[in-house]
Amino acid sequence: MTRRNLNSTLPRRARGGMRDFDRLPAELRHWLHDAALPWSARSVARLWRRALHESGGDVAAARAQLTLAERRSLARDAAKIWGRPAPERDDTGARGGARG
Repeated sequence: MTRRNLNSTLPRRARGGMRDFDRLPAELRHWLHDAALPWSARSVARLWRRALHESGGDVAAARAQLTLAERRSLARDAAKIWGRPAPERDDTGARGGARG
């Protein structure tokens, strides 16, 4: 039997993996389907509980808080990578700003 992918420098995790994702609430799993970041079940569950608490149990408001948190994280990463905030895009994917 061959040992595959054992030479990675990534830390090994002895957590539940997919089992943890399966235990997440359905509304949260639906949000994760379209998420831009590879959230861990543990971190997104913690953020979800906090968002639900702060929104008084309003699922739509909690999802909006998760989306905002993800956008902030992406903006932080963009600034680290490119040295400035990434340009905003409209729904068509075009960069914002006037051309002339």
